[in-house]
Amino acid sequence: MERRLGRLGVRAASVGLLLAGLVGGVYLGKERPAVSPAASGAPVNLVVESQDLTLLKQRQGAHAAARAWQREAEGAAAAKAAAAAKLTAARAHDLEEQVIADKKKAEEKKKALENGGPVPYDGPIPSSCNEFSGSRKIGCALMLEAGFGIDQFPCLNNLWTKESGWNYKAENKSSGAYGIPQSLPGSKMASEGADWKTNPATQIKWGLGYVKGRYKTPCGAWQNFQNNGNY
Repeated sequence: MERRLGRLGVRAASVGLLLAGLVGGVYLGKERPAVSPAASGAPVNLVVESQDLTLLKQRQGAHAAARAWQREAEGAAAAKAAAAAKLTAARAHDLEEQVIADKKKAEEKKKALENGGPVPYDGPIPSSCNEFSGSRKIGCALMLEAGFGIDQFPCLNNLWTKESGWNYKAENKSSGAYGIPQSLPGSKMASEGADWKTNPATQIKWGLGYVKGRYKTPCGAWQNFQNNGNY
């Protein structure tokens, strides 16, 4: 009898423990605050927010790149415009300088014509002629331009030193010969320019043409002068 009661006691205690556990679970379930649907969906929201942030960063990067490209393009355009403006200004300055120089030459030429010369020479002078001065320097330059070698200039220098002393106003009253080459008459030199009376270059060009046509070279003309006293 006592053994049976012991078994019943154990069973009763087990049932009691089971009921206490159930009651406690129910109690805990009632006391715990309910989880909201929004809270239960937090991981999904976090993913969406992360994607939005990535997209925002990409857009910001694209805008920054676009602004940088625009600044670079504007800088390049500004540099190109500045270079073009500088080139235009330089050309305008050069043109202005040329106009001033041309005007000065025209005024000098007009003044020379009005005052009886000489008309200034504005052509190139080779370095091989720099040892000479005045009309001789012009004669040396024009002689080379006419196709003669520099070795011919001593003959030309001797010839016209004897004829006129390289004086563009030299005049032979008895014969009427005139100018550096002593053209006879002087008006023949008009074939080289209307300023033949006052322009050494015009006289020299005519004289070189005469020498070339009649004696081939200045040394040929000088040889004839030495033999006959004229050329």
